[in-house]
Amino acid sequence: MLIPQEIIRTIRDKKPLLEADIQAFVGGITDNSVSDAQIAAFTMATFLNGMSDDEIVYLTNAMKNSGKVLSWPELDGYVVDKHSTGGVGDLVSLVLGPLVAAADVYVPMIAGKGLGHTGGTIDKLHSIPGYNTYPDEAEFRKVVKDLGIAIIGQTSEFAPADRRVYSVRDISATVESIPLVTASILSKKLAEGLDGLVMDVKVGSGAIMPTFDQSKALAQSIARVANLAGVNTRVLLTDMSQPLSNSAGNALEMIETIKILTGKSTDTRLIELILQQAASMISIAKDMSLDDAYTLSTELLSSGKAAEKFAKMVASMGGPADLLEHYTSIFAPAPIIKPVLATHTGIVQAIDAREVGMSVVALGGGRRHPEDALDYRVGITEMLPVGTKVEAGQPIAMVHANSEESLIVASQRLVGSYQVGDSALAEIPLILESF
Repeated sequence: MLIPQEIIRTIRDKKPLLEADIQAFVGGITDNSVSDAQIAAFTMATFLNGMSDDEIVYLTNAMKNSGKVLSWPELDGYVVDKHSTGGVGDLVSLVLGPLVAAADVYVPMIAGKGLGHTGGTIDKLHSIPGYNTYPDEAEFRKVVKDLGIAIIGQTSEFAPADRRVYSVRDISATVESIPLVTASILSKKLAEGLDGLVMDVKVGSGAIMPTFDQSKALAQSIARVANLAGVNTRVLLTDMSQPLSNSAGNALEMIETIKILTGKSTDTRLIELILQQAASMISIAKDMSLDDAYTLSTELLSSGKAAEKFAKMVASMGGPADLLEHYTSIFAPAPIIKPVLATHTGIVQAIDAREVGMSVVALGGGRRHPEDALDYRVGITEMLPVGTKVEAGQPIAMVHANSEESLIVASQRLVGSYQVGDSALAEIPLILESF
């Protein structure tokens, strides 16, 4: 019989938890026989005392098995996905999924909404008229089988125990617990029935973990636990000390996505990260060297094959069949578009990515609370990157707003996010480490 307080006592006293203990506790979370107070005690004990890798695997599998778990017997190839810990201007998945699918790899991508300063892949897709982010399972499977790629939203059927644990972590100051973050991310990803996974763990001002050491510890934990759970996993530690794209905001990032797919973007830093992650996914799926997989990724992007996959996916999910050709008329602009001007002359030394993200929230393009509605039109474009020389009075970005009031608030935050000095600082590598 489950006695929740005895399981809490075990982890409080730094004694090992058995797999059956964790399964029973997660079962109680799922059927509500374990209270929020007991979940909070469990998460705080875990935050303070940690977990072994085996215990994190037990927790991951128990939360995964608390809801629907997919399998793909109808597919004749490798199933792989990518997950990012979140960032600002991070539209990578929107290009990456179709790009990897163009290499004849299956990518059933289940993504989430944004919260706080980070944008969500599903919110960006919601800006496409008609795109159905919550199809029934039969339709999802058909599109994946036919095209190799479908990007849909996370539903309540997947890892329901994690949703309760996450909500309690949010109000009990235990969000940053590495064992709990690891189990939360992987329980949902492994429920997709994957053979392989590439994880992008962010580092810097726009990351969920506050320091490099904590981000690295999370990356190492995810790599160990996912591989122990039987999923071939590669983890990249990537820079989020400035926005990843020069655009931030849902429809605006979709426009940037289309420009990348059609060869109209000059954002080489963002494109390089996409190619590196595509190479990791393809090398896992096809047992290729990273160099060969990178060459293939480059060819598939430049040839338009990735764009073709994206267009077919959008049409199959209910969106317009001519999105690539007519995106400038399909995405309605915000009613107010004005520049934000530099206050100092010098070189852009740093950009606080979190503040940029909160500027989008101030415009109505991001959420402070899960139930918040979004204006998909608003956001920021043409952001000058770190290392750019600027003159006082020169535009550093364009703000797309739905009111003068939100324009003023967002512009003030955006100006404050830019650090301008007399000299350039050392450039931070795009990919810091990989495991």
